Amino acid sequence: MQSIGQLRFGFAVLGWIAALIVGSGGASAQSGVALQPELPSGRIEKSAFQSSSFAVAAANPLATQAGYEILKAGGSAVDAAIAVQMVLGVVEPQSSGIGGGGFLLHFDGKKTQAFDGREAAPSAARPDLFLDSKGAPMPLEQAMIGGRAVGIPGLVRMLAMAHQQHGRLSWSKLFAPAIRIATDGFPISERMATLLAADRSLRLDAVASRYFYDSQGKPWPQGHVLTNPELAAILTRIASEGSNALMLGDLPQRMADVVRKHPTNPGTLATLDMSNYRAFVREPLCFDYPVPAQQREYRICGMPPPSSGQLAIGQILGMLRALGELPPALHDGQPTPDWLHAYTEAARLAWADRQLYVGDPVSVVPPGGSWSRLLEPAYLAKRARLINLKGPRMPQPAAGDPTGAIKPVAYAPMPAQIEHGTSHISVVDGYGNAVAMTSSIEAAWGAHIMVNRGVGLEGGFLLNNQLTDFSFIPNSPDGKPIANRVEPTKRPRSSMSPTLVFDKATGKLVLSGGSPGGALIIHFTAKLLLGTLDWGLSPQEAIDLPNFSALDDVLLLESGGFRASTVSALAARGHKVHQVPLTSGIQAIQRNDAGWSGGADPRREGVVLGD
Repeated sequence: MQSIGQLRFGFAVLGWIAALIVGSGGASAQSGVALQPELPSGRIEKSAFQSSSFAVAAANPLATQAGYEILKAGGSAVDAAIAVQMVLGVVEPQSSGIGGGGFLLHFDGKKTQAFDGREAAPSAARPDLFLDSKGAPMPLEQAMIGGRAVGIPGLVRMLAMAHQQHGRLSWSKLFAPAIRIATDGFPISERMATLLAADRSLRLDAVASRYFYDSQGKPWPQGHVLTNPELAAILTRIASEGSNALMLGDLPQRMADVVRKHPTNPGTLATLDMSNYRAFVREPLCFDYPVPAQQREYRICGMPPPSSGQLAIGQILGMLRALGELPPALHDGQPTPDWLHAYTEAARLAWADRQLYVGDPVSVVPPGGSWSRLLEPAYLAKRARLINLKGPRMPQPAAGDPTGAIKPVAYAPMPAQIEHGTSHISVVDGYGNAVAMTSSIEAAWGAHIMVNRGVGLEGGFLLNNQLTDFSFIPNSPDGKPIANRVEPTKRPRSSMSPTLVFDKATGKLVLSGGSPGGALIIHFTAKLLLGTLDWGLSPQEAIDLPNFSALDDVLLLESGGFRASTVSALAARGHKVHQVPLTSGIQAIQRNDAGWSGGADPRREGVVLGD
C-alpha cells in the first residue's frame, strides 16, 4: 500500500516534468529549449575537411589549434586531447573544464580502453539530497545552482592516467597553449557571449561576477578580450606538479570551502573526497553492426555504465536492424516521417530500459550479470516486434527483460528528468592512435560557482553540477530503489557517448566521434553513425542533417529542419512533436581513401585541423 508521502513524490515528479516539457505556453520553441543544456547561438556553415596523416576536431578554433600544434610537434592523440581540453576550459568555460569530469575512449592500434573520469558524489551525500522538506523533488534550478549538486571533479585525474599510458610529449608541454591564452587573453566568442547574456544566476557568485561582468554589472560582449590570470597560475601548478596539484593541498580545501559555505545552497564536498577520488580504466562496451548494403560489418565501441549512451545507441541501431527492410530514410536531405516513426519507437523502447537498469556499476548489478545482455540480437529482435511500422505510435513502453528470468528486477524506473551538456573532442594521430573524449561541467556554467584561491588574481574555474544527473527521487512509490539514486561516492548516470568505430574484418579504425547535448547526445551520435555508416555520407554531411531526438514521451525535431508535412504525418500517428532548436556539437573524423575526413557541427564554433 502506498503512503501519502510516496504518492506525493509521484505527483510532484509528474508536475515537475510537465512544467519542464510543456512550460506555460504548450508545445513552443521556448519550452523545448528548456530541455537542452545550452541555448543556440547561431549557425556557422562548415566545409568538409580532409587530411592525410592526422586530424583533431574540437568545439572552439583556439582549442583545435592547440591540438594541431601538439600533433605537429610529434604528440600523441592523448597529448593533443589534453592540450585541447585545457584550452577549452579557458575559452569555453560554460561547457567543460578542470572543475568537471569526462570519458575518454582510446585506441592504440591494437586495443581500445575506456577511461572513466566521471564526477562522483561526496562521501556525505545521501539519497534524499534533492528532496525538499516535504519530500518532493526540488525545482531543477534550485538544485543545480550552488554547492548542493557539486560532484568530485575527475577530469584531471583521468587525463593524467591516460597520459601516463599513452603520452609522448611531457605533461607540462601540453598545458603551454592554455596558459598562454589565459595569460594573454582571448576574444569572447559569439557563443560564450550569447550564453553569458542569457544567464540569470552567474552574477550572484562574487568571483564569477568580477570576472564575467563589467563594473556596471553588464556581461562582457562578443569580442571583448578576456584574460584569466588565476586559471593560468593554477594550470601552471598542475603542469609542474601533476594532477595532485588539483586533488591535494590548498586547492581542494578552497573548493570544499566554497561548496560547503555557499550562502543559499551548500553542498557536502570535502577535501578527503578529492584525495580519495580515483579514475578508472574500464572495458569498453562494443557491439557488431552489419550493413548489408555495403556487405560490411562494423564494430562500434563506446563507454560502459555509468554512461547510458553506448547502451541506448546500440539498442536503437540493433532494433532498427532487426526490423528488416525499413522505409527510405532520407528524402531531399531530410529524414522521412515513416523512418522517423521507426527510429522514435526504437528509441522509446531503449529509453525504457535505460530508465530501469542503468547506473554506476559499483552499486548497480546489470541484468543477467552483463550489460551486453541488453544488446543481444535476440533480445533486440524481440523488443523490435513491439514496433508497428505502418501503424500508430505504441503506448508508453515498459522496460524489457533481457534475462528471461522469472524473478523481476529489483529496481524501479527512474522518472523523466532533465540532463545537461558537454564538449566533445576527436583526435587521430600519425602513430595509429585515436581518441574520442567527451567532457562536461553539466549545465551551462555548471554550479555557477567559480573557484579562486584569493591571492589577488582575477578569474578561476567553474565547478560542475553533475549530481543533478542522479534521480532526484531515490525510491518508487512502492519502495523499490531507483538504480540511479544518489549514494555516497557513486557516479551519476551519464549520456556522454564518445564513440570509436572499427572495420570488424580488418580491425582498422573507421571513425571517431561524439557530441555534447545532455540526454540528446545519444540521438546526435546515433545520427552521426547512421549517416556515415548506413547512408554513405561524409562526416560533415551527416552532421549537417537536421537533428531529431526522442525523450521518453516526446519527439523533438530541429526547428526549421523539417517540412510541415513531416510534422503532420508524425502527429497523425500519435507522436507528441515539438519543433525546437537542437544545439548539437558533433565532432567527427572518418577514414577515407585519402586519409581522414573531418566534420564539425555548424550549430557551434568547432573546426577540424590536420595534415
